[in-house]
Amino acid sequence: MAQVPLKKKKRRAPSPPAEPPAPGRFPAVVLCLVEKRMGASRRAFLTALARAKGFRVDGAYSAAVTHLVSERNSGDEVARWLAQQRGERGPGGDPDPGPALLDLSWFTESMSAGQPVAIEPRHRLRVTGPAAQHGWHVAPYACQRRTPLAHSNQALTEALETLAEEAGFSGSEGRSLAFTRAASVLKALPRRLGALEELGPLPGLGEHSRRVIQDVLEDGVSAEVQRVKLSERYRTMKLFTKIFGVGVRTADRWYQEGLRTLAELQERRTKLTRQQQAGLRHYDDLNTPVGRGEAETISRAVQEAVWRFLPGAAVTLAGGFRRGKLHGHDVDLLITHPEDGREAGLLSLLVSWLDSQGVILYQHSQENSYEGPEPPRGEGVLDQFERCFCIFCLAAPGGPAAGRGWKAVRVDLVVAPISQFPFALLGWTGSRHFERELRRFAKHERKMVLNSHALYDTRRSLFLPAASEEEIFQHLGLEYVPPTERNA
Repeated sequence: MAQVPLKKKKRRAPSPPAEPPAPGRFPAVVLCLVEKRMGASRRAFLTALARAKGFRVDGAYSAAVTHLVSERNSGDEVARWLAQQRGERGPGGDPDPGPALLDLSWFTESMSAGQPVAIEPRHRLRVTGPAAQHGWHVAPYACQRRTPLAHSNQALTEALETLAEEAGFSGSEGRSLAFTRAASVLKALPRRLGALEELGPLPGLGEHSRRVIQDVLEDGVSAEVQRVKLSERYRTMKLFTKIFGVGVRTADRWYQEGLRTLAELQERRTKLTRQQQAGLRHYDDLNTPVGRGEAETISRAVQEAVWRFLPGAAVTLAGGFRRGKLHGHDVDLLITHPEDGREAGLLSLLVSWLDSQGVILYQHSQENSYEGPEPPRGEGVLDQFERCFCIFCLAAPGGPAAGRGWKAVRVDLVVAPISQFPFALLGWTGSRHFERELRRFAKHERKMVLNSHALYDTRRSLFLPAASEEEIFQHLGLEYVPPTERNA
């Protein structure tokens, strides 16, 4: 049986040094204008106006800034931006009071007066809750915030995610989503939560989630979560849903039939699909984490095979590995070509060749069912690309599969035309909650429909093309979030 036998990250160019501040007529006042939502051109105009009036305006935030002026941002948004500019602070230190956070109205009145006017309550941006005192300014949507892989509240998020999983097993999608959103908020906090009161009115934290958080903070564990983990139903559902091709409904049906173990599935000769048979046969391998090196080995092997049939085509490693994970449950590969349409027919040739080489242990292909840009009636199907769900045979020099020299690995091959590739890359990068929140933001805040094929503006009845993920974020009016910070 044949077996599938780093790119270095590009260093970002250093940012240009901030322009030296011009001295002003009012030495006690140093302004800084927040570009977010104001825009670069308007910010440049207002900066020139203020300097003409004798004000000192710094081009970038520094400790010298006394007045931070913003337009169309909430106080929490500006406070979060300020915290990012100042950098993370270790616990226990007393933060300096920082600049006054002001609405543009103070700026315009000062320009009219030709001097800084007194700051009144109506000029100040309101920062809400005790969380603001800790520099915790969490935006309401996960796609508006940055969530790195490593965070400081692992015990809390694991407890909430266990309850989210249990709710999903019970068919309560609303409850599952509520716990997921709460966990997502905690992942975005800059440091460890010490007391429930520190959270204040942060978004996405309901009463049930707060009770669980309080229990873990006080006792180290949640009694409710422990009961769930020890329950027979939860453990059985978790066991069955780890079988490739088995969803919650099938697992629940088996549980209701009295099945509890993998051995019982086989002994009772439970009717399984071909996919489920493969999943059960390779259960241990498919539930052993795949390392980044293994994922990159598979990616290179698929790239070489693709070039046999379509030189110039590109294979991109997506999913959790693109978000910076060192281990994952499967390998997601996106295939495209710089010329629209050239990718048609490639997948069947690729899979047939890999199969002939003994690389594929199982495969199931789906044809492309996307019929082109038409005004969507709703979100509908998020992804209709041509794809193949595979189990690859990967050489395994060490680990549990070392005895036989290979192990089974889940691989998804997805083919996307280059015109849809940025949307496909965004959708297949994840995380699942980040993508859900991105679609929710598009729908409720921008009246747009986003899926892995396109972005449609319902108000203008217009599809918005994009040549990169950055352009999609721009269409949505969002700050670009790099893949490594989408781990919501």
